Amino acid sequence: MDISEELTCLFTAEIEDHDQSYVLEIPKQEVDIGYVDPAEDYRVAILRTSEKPSQSQPDPSESSETDDQQSKANRPPVSTGETRIVEISELGDQGDGLARVERGFVVIVPETEKGQWVRIQIETV
Repeated sequence: MDISEELTCLFTAEIEDHDQSYVLEIPKQEVDIGYVDPAEDYRVAILRTSEKPSQSQPDPSESSETDDQQSKANRPPVSTGETRIVEISELGDQGDGLARVERGFVVIVPETEKGQWVRIQIETV
């Protein structure tokens, strides 16, 4: 599955039935960290899962596939030499620009300003 580079955050949540509407609860942590601003509008992607993560029982015959997926999920979503276009979402403590890519991974981009879109090449992971 292709994931947009504009992905702000990624989390799992249940959709709750509230009379004439449905509610998707955003974890407080996403707001506290700054991935989501309650005053802004966002596009939301809903991805179906076959079952809830807490109910999932691993099948030993699928362990190598699961291990591969787990290994991929633990690796950074960028690699040395890769080129991307990113938006500087905030400034770090030392004044460098910070851009977020898949899974909230932070890329430090020196000499940039918040809101700026830049083409970068990953030097170090």
